[in-house]
Amino acid sequence: MAIVDDHPLFREGVSRSLSEIRDFVVVGEGASAAEAAELAARHRPDILLLDVSIPGGGIDAISDIAARSPQTKVLMLTASEEVEALVAALRRKAMGYVVKGSGSRELAEAIRTVMGGARFVSPTMRAAINAIDKRASLTRREVEVIDLAAEGLSNKHIGRRLNLKEKTIKHHMTEILSKLGANNRTEAAIRWREGADRG
Repeated sequence: MAIVDDHPLFREGVSRSLSEIRDFVVVGEGASAAEAAELAARHRPDILLLDVSIPGGGIDAISDIAARSPQTKVLMLTASEEVEALVAALRRKAMGYVVKGSGSRELAEAIRTVMGGARFVSPTMRAAINAIDKRASLTRREVEVIDLAAEGLSNKHIGRRLNLKEKTIKHHMTEILSKLGANNRTEAAIRWREGADRG
């Protein structure tokens, strides 16, 4: 396993913690995207722990690591809790995303999960992924309905605005509640607004 982070003290701490766990061997450390690609090519580690905000960009480094060492699985280990960073990393085929505030036990679990071929995302970030999935499942019309409901409009007024029958709006709201996992329209509107605020 290799660790790439531009904070030496953090890197040393993680390396020390992992060396105390049986079966975990750290073969190299780096501080930039270029060094990450070099470590991948030289050592071909099973796992490469990678920070998002290293010089050269951690997310951009994922493709270079894969090109140099296809078998190396990238596990992001970062302070960033931005949903955009998480989504971008997973799209680039990172196998996991662990927030730095996590304990060594969670990191060890993440490494073992990724080594087993499964994806791992810190619990604090899973809700964001679930919310994105739920938002993506709404149809264009359902998005229009929940947008107006979030503004405080009743089914009747939403129907007038969209030139639809109130009964049709009620049907859309039922679907929206189910997809967003909400118990009522107020809860659905709050979840919708929260998701929009996260970007």
